[in-house]
Amino acid sequence: MLLTHARTEAMLTLRNGEQVLLTLLIPLALLVGLSALKVITLPEPRVDSVTPRVFALAIMSSAFTGQAIALGFDRRYGVLKRLAATALPSWLLVAGRVLGCLAVVALQLVVLAVVAALLGWNPALTGLLWTVLLVVLGTLAFGALGVLLGGALKAEVVLALANVVWFVLLLAGGIVLTTDALPAGMADIVRLLPSAALTEGLTQVLVNGTAPALSTVVTLLAWGAGAGLLATKTTKLV
Repeated sequence: MLLTHARTEAMLTLRNGEQVLLTLLIPLALLVGLSALKVITLPEPRVDSVTPRVFALAIMSSAFTGQAIALGFDRRYGVLKRLAATALPSWLLVAGRVLGCLAVVALQLVVLAVVAALLGWNPALTGLLWTVLLVVLGTLAFGALGVLLGGALKAEVVLALANVVWFVLLLAGGIVLTTDALPAGMADIVRLLPSAALTEGLTQVLVNGTAPALSTVVTLLAWGAGAGLLATKTTKLV
């Protein structure tokens, strides 16, 4: 039942044109654009610096924005209420969404990695195992934030707010512009965000081939645990 539910969640995401645009086409466009065009200053080869950032964006797009919007509209149309009345236990409903989201993220990263390789991406192989850990932690942290947003507010509000937060984090959350490029005071605040922690962590493991900083792991765990705890208290079925 768990695998069936996870597969259903993943297929619903992949069949949604708006979700595909947000989770795959926009990251692909940024990957190619930032690698080919010198819009911002990056070390050469540019694709090596761009790819970890685009990975972080893809994870945020699927796990946070996509999950928040999907959950908001599932509540609006009574999907959660109907599922809660079936034989599926509540833990399985949550676990199925998590596994479905992880499957979509894995597919995104494979596609992005193939395109990046065609552009000349040369990742540090010693950091690949650390990459898996960061991807899982990032997906869980952003997923918890997505559930927190999508489970408490009306669908229309979730749709607007999730997209605004996505855009703000893209530009000022340590993804396009890393914390090193920000003013000192602002950089200290941005480093506490999950977007900056995930971007810096993926850059460390894929570009430098080193283990992620402990602060990166702690930040992602803290956001995931905090948002998850709040979500259990605020999420509504309708």
